[in-house]
Amino acid sequence: MVNLLTSVVVQEEIESAPAEIVTHFEQMLNFAEIVEVPEEALQLQQACLDAKIVTEKWAADALHVALATVGGCSMIVSWNFKHIVHFSKIPLYNAVNTLSGYSSIAIHSPQETINYENEEDV
Repeated sequence: MVNLLTSVVVQEEIESAPAEIVTHFEQMLNFAEIVEVPEEALQLQQACLDAKIVTEKWAADALHVALATVGGCSMIVSWNFKHIVHFSKIPLYNAVNTLSGYSSIAIHSPQETINYENEEDV
């Protein structure tokens, strides 16, 4: 079973998005769980900032990774190629996770996670 988590941080970011994105997000909430921001996530976010994975300007991106990690997600799917789905940052996030006592987390783009069940060349 796949559980979909999102956060109050994403919910706040979506508020200023185009109407079609807001509608899509609201429909997704029918089968997703919205998580709050626990202290553990803020501590992990700070560890990512201390490790200079991202700067304070992009602290929300570190918080997204921290929330997914603390929430026990096995994977993050994101379009954020600059600060989350980035080949040099993924191992750094996972190093901070490990040093902080958490599991590593897979980080992929939506394109990487599409299931092509009907392809003949499987």
